[in-house]
Amino acid sequence: MKNELLKQLNDKSAKIGIVGLGYVGLPLMIRYSEVGYKVIGFDIDQSKIDLLNSGKSYIEHIKSDEIKKSKEVGFEATTDFKRIGEVDAIILCVPTPLNKYREPDLSFVLDTTEACVPYMRKGQVISLESTTYPGTTEEELLPRIEKSGLKVGKDFFLIYSPEREDPGNPNFTTRTIPKVCGGHTENCLEVGVKLYEGVIDKVVPVSSTKAAEMTKLLENIHRAVNIGLVNELKVVADKMNIDIHEVIDAAATKPFGFVAYKPGPGIGGHCIPIDPFYLTWKAREYGVHTRFIELAGEINSGMPSYVMKKIGQGLNERNITINGAKILVLGIAYKKNVDDMRESPSVFLMEKLRRRGADVSYSDPHVPVFPKMREHSFDLSSVELTPENLQSYDCVVLATDHAKFDYETIIKHSKFLVDTRGKFKERSEKIVKA
Repeated sequence: MKNELLKQLNDKSAKIGIVGLGYVGLPLMIRYSEVGYKVIGFDIDQSKIDLLNSGKSYIEHIKSDEIKKSKEVGFEATTDFKRIGEVDAIILCVPTPLNKYREPDLSFVLDTTEACVPYMRKGQVISLESTTYPGTTEEELLPRIEKSGLKVGKDFFLIYSPEREDPGNPNFTTRTIPKVCGGHTENCLEVGVKLYEGVIDKVVPVSSTKAAEMTKLLENIHRAVNIGLVNELKVVADKMNIDIHEVIDAAATKPFGFVAYKPGPGIGGHCIPIDPFYLTWKAREYGVHTRFIELAGEINSGMPSYVMKKIGQGLNERNITINGAKILVLGIAYKKNVDDMRESPSVFLMEKLRRRGADVSYSDPHVPVFPKMREHSFDLSSVELTPENLQSYDCVVLATDHAKFDYETIIKHSKFLVDTRGKFKERSEKIVKA
């Protein structure tokens, strides 16, 4: 069984099934198609399936031409999970959010697994790429699959290989970012490495699925903690009338022992605000309280409130209250130059402003219409940044520093500007750093 699957993966006769066609699954599908694999994509969102099957992309940095090229070599998308039996590899790329109690929500992973299991057969490899706590693959996926009578390491092969996508980053692609891979057994690991080595330049094998799961959490916790540190230092520096961005730039000239992290209005994306809490939750099972991680999360999640405070102070100095004030938020994607809205601190800020009675608008060249989101709802479209429009707002808040913004026009025509990204270096009475 193993040798036949290895042969199929090696000669690219294996069919690849990718479940979840979003920011992770779609680039992976394109990469497998590029090198000659036949790919079937699975998703529960019929609108996405329809767009893909018509050769159209719904993610800004993924061009429709790439979808069309994939279709030309055999890619097709479906909502029909009965077709899981057609593929030789099943790669799960579904969300792993937190619930309202800030605890792991594995419903997407578990529901997807349950949807696949009835149609799984001997000779398949299944890989989980969704970020999760150590133990998920062997504690949750393994027993569900083995209930069907299939034996791991013999009839099917189970691996965990965390996604490492960085949407919109032109310097790193699905192909060039090294791929960590852990298998439940040695046979599983061997198959897992073969699954990815044909499409990824470097595959990094580790000793277990748990080690692979922990690797992804370490990467994101490292970033979350360091961003929390500079966000806290930003508040201290502001009290001392010091520009933290100037300090960070100066410190970054040290050629060793320092990595520059930038503060902001909070943290966003599907990974950094969420993943650390997967480990803190699991750590409690072992009687460990992860104070350092939770403190960083507390600091980062408090940044929209800090920005609110700076907005309120600035408006008060101009004899304007937040209640009734016209406020324009610049950039609602979670980071610059992408259309990715997941966990965006800009949206949390907009909600806080709306609750305080502000008349909130936004401008984002990457998000022309505010999208449907699970937890947020705004009936808004992006405002064009003309001099007249900018002058009509009591406060303009730079939340995400997109390269497409005309910063000269913004600073010239804004009455009052709150800069959360350190974009404006000059000192001016109309600028408040937050």
